[in-house]
Amino acid sequence: MPQTTTDHDAGTLPPEGGRRATGAVVPVLAFAGITVAVMQTLLVPVIKDLPALLGTAPSNATWVMTATLLAGAVATPIMGRLGDLYGKRRMLLASLAVMVVGSLICAFTDDLLVMIAGRALQGFAMGAIPLGIGIMRDELPREKLGSAMALMSSSIGVGGGLALPAAALVAQNADWHALFFGAAGLGVLSMLLTLLAVPESARRAPGRFDKTGAFGLSAGLVALLLPVTKGSDWGWASAPTLGLFGGAVVILLAWGAWELRSAAPLVDLRTTARREVLLTNLASVMVGVAFYAISLVLPQLLQLPESTGYGLGRSMVVAGLCVAPLGLTMMLTAPLYARIAARRGPKVSLIIGMVVIALGYGGGLGLMDAAWQTIVISVIVGAGIGLAYSSLPALIIGAVDASETGAANGLNTLMRSIGTSVSSAVIGMVLARTSADVGGVALPTMHGFRVSFLIATAAVVGGLVLASFLPGQRAGGAAAGAKGLDAEFVEEFGAEPDGVPARPAVQHTTLVATSGGFRGLVTGADGHPVPRATITLIDRRGTQAGRAVAGEDGRYDLVPPGAGDFVLAVSASGHGAQARAATYAGDGVPVEVDLALPAQRQAAGRPAARQHEPKQHEPRQPDRTA
Repeated sequence: MPQTTTDHDAGTLPPEGGRRATGAVVPVLAFAGITVAVMQTLLVPVIKDLPALLGTAPSNATWVMTATLLAGAVATPIMGRLGDLYGKRRMLLASLAVMVVGSLICAFTDDLLVMIAGRALQGFAMGAIPLGIGIMRDELPREKLGSAMALMSSSIGVGGGLALPAAALVAQNADWHALFFGAAGLGVLSMLLTLLAVPESARRAPGRFDKTGAFGLSAGLVALLLPVTKGSDWGWASAPTLGLFGGAVVILLAWGAWELRSAAPLVDLRTTARREVLLTNLASVMVGVAFYAISLVLPQLLQLPESTGYGLGRSMVVAGLCVAPLGLTMMLTAPLYARIAARRGPKVSLIIGMVVIALGYGGGLGLMDAAWQTIVISVIVGAGIGLAYSSLPALIIGAVDASETGAANGLNTLMRSIGTSVSSAVIGMVLARTSADVGGVALPTMHGFRVSFLIATAAVVGGLVLASFLPGQRAGGAAAGAKGLDAEFVEEFGAEPDGVPARPAVQHTTLVATSGGFRGLVTGADGHPVPRATITLIDRRGTQAGRAVAGEDGRYDLVPPGAGDFVLAVSASGHGAQARAATYAGDGVPVEVDLALPAQRQAAGRPAARQHEPKQHEPRQPDRTA
């Protein structure tokens, strides 16, 4: 597949007036996310009936769910990277098309192996979430980006909450294959809406697709997640479980070594190792654990017979309706997230969300005696998960280059999937170990439900600890922020030969930004635009908080990770370096910060004829090798 080269290949945005996005982009992309979530939740109402429906043993029937999980985990980072390289809308359509094919395969079969193959193809649709977030970053104005990403990020919970009662209703009143026909219809509709309303982004990442890295990551993820999901069936101390865990460690270490040496890695591990990215991804695992716990516990509690003494004796449809507020509340919290993040930054909204989740699970320990109480739990936990999920893409986007948006958000979505997988395995084991024999049937107990809620609460507390170490908004002037830049400038700009420092002088004029980002024009000493200049955003501690590359017209667009005081450091080959302090408030229209590069200084004693020769310590330029 040939790589398309544009003026925006290096991670720049098209000029504001060139955006072709319409008001339908956000709902269409959110609908794609909901479609993916419906596919995931499709079989939840008939899980217990799958062995009879497929004519197989219960241990074999679980592969129908496991195949989707494994395929989704593999596809998410890979589709994100392909979207960065070859077009996000193109890969979004490909993901949905594969899901439609998988749905139709499942709709026409009762054979276990064919069903597993179809469900694996359905799992490839998981790549739609990071691709949708990437399209939003490329196409939407900054003032709409926060709430749009929040809606896209939470769409998987929205779709899951709405799909439960709908799937239960279909399963009770029609042939279960109708579930797959419905999923295929949603996929086709989502593809048509995407073709009509979503433009293809002009942004392309440099480099090639890392086939070896994709294969290594796929093998490592399968080796890791397979024993996580099947460990309770195989035995956690069995040879297959331990062997796969050991193999996962070896494969992923070898994959990491390959990625660090690769000129065009599938996942930029150096970027992933940044504190902002690493802590956000680890917090995502914890939020994923908390998200899935409620989906495992409440439907079972609601459907258990009242004769157990604690079951609520509700039908499958009623149980789905009681859990549906989980997804609806997630959707309704998207605008609230945008307001909190604009004032306090996504770190604060993430922390608030996890506190709300902890309150929901903690209160839920004493709210399991009636159906209305489960609705209260769903509303509270859903609000917290909505805030937390909405914050994650903003934290990731603020810490990576724009050309890496798809791959970085794909990895973050993968972290959430790993969290849900761990949650499913651990809580499934807890409920099985604490079950009681009732009439010859093993049923979960109230003790098991409460232990499951405690596990979810502990995961959220762990996530809170991780989130507390994320960089956030800081008080103080921009000039104070510039004082911590020495180490960063030495690393970024180096030093000129003959002892002439390359560190730029910082202008201390404070510019108050009232938007979702900084943008402006980079000019040289002659007043002409400077193409391909590198703009580095540095926070008041001297830590890199973002980076952009100006387009051929000299214009740049750079999104801070949150409100606060920053320094914009700019460099370009053949020019002197410069930096400018700016304050970002984050609640209005984009701020214009034009950056003027001085003439390149000539070191004492350097012959004039050599002044334009490349210097050993000249500012590094992005790797643009194809």
